[in-house]
Amino acid sequence: MKRIVAVLLCAAMLCMGVALAEDYAIATDTAFRPFEYTDETGALVGIDVELLAAIAEDQGFTYTIEPLGWDASIAACQAGQKDGMIAGASITEDRKASGWIFSDGYFTATQSMAIGQGSGIKGFEDLKGHSVAVKIGTMSKEYADSLAEQYGFTVVTFESSPDIYMAVIGGQCAACFDDTPILEDYIQSGGVLLELVDGTANEGAEYGFAVFNPDKQELVDKFNAGLANIKASGVYDQILAKYLGE
Repeated sequence: MKRIVAVLLCAAMLCMGVALAEDYAIATDTAFRPFEYTDETGALVGIDVELLAAIAEDQGFTYTIEPLGWDASIAACQAGQKDGMIAGASITEDRKASGWIFSDGYFTATQSMAIGQGSGIKGFEDLKGHSVAVKIGTMSKEYADSLAEQYGFTVVTFESSPDIYMAVIGGQCAACFDDTPILEDYIQSGGVLLELVDGTANEGAEYGFAVFNPDKQELVDKFNAGLANIKASGVYDQILAKYLGE
């Protein structure tokens, strides 16, 4: 009898250990370089990925992270399938009002317009009668929407940043709007034949880690505490320098 009880206790402890090995389930985007993307080995890498890893180590929690895509990440969190998301999500009052619960900001980004190389477009005025590409549900879409009527262009939505770049390169759209550091990274790496248009950046906003259930506030608190600690230790700056340069 004692042996049976001991076996059952061991089994229970093992089950608890498995649960503890995956304390939190985190969602992220699939292609938002340099914040999250798949490298040549197939590994998920980027600023968001490394910041989360450093914060988890500092705070002593474990997690799994899955690249679902932008819309799918939001839906998974709202459905309770994921605990939170880190995907270059801009902190806005509208999102807060609709149920997003954000951490402290961990990066400030603007949104800008890019065009195909040699297109001749110099600014918003040249977009009249054309279509522009944006990623659905993003600050870049909101920025483009705010200018569309004034400058007479049509906003077309896509699922990912690479999709909007290909829409411009392929001639489907005259320009695209995206977060400035994302555009800069893809252009500088030679990944896309686009050009940033000077003077088109907005004021921008901070990125935040997000949850959608007040019961997950503890995870936000841990993220905030860990973020403060890795900033103080210099780890935060090291991660940004790795992906953005000194």
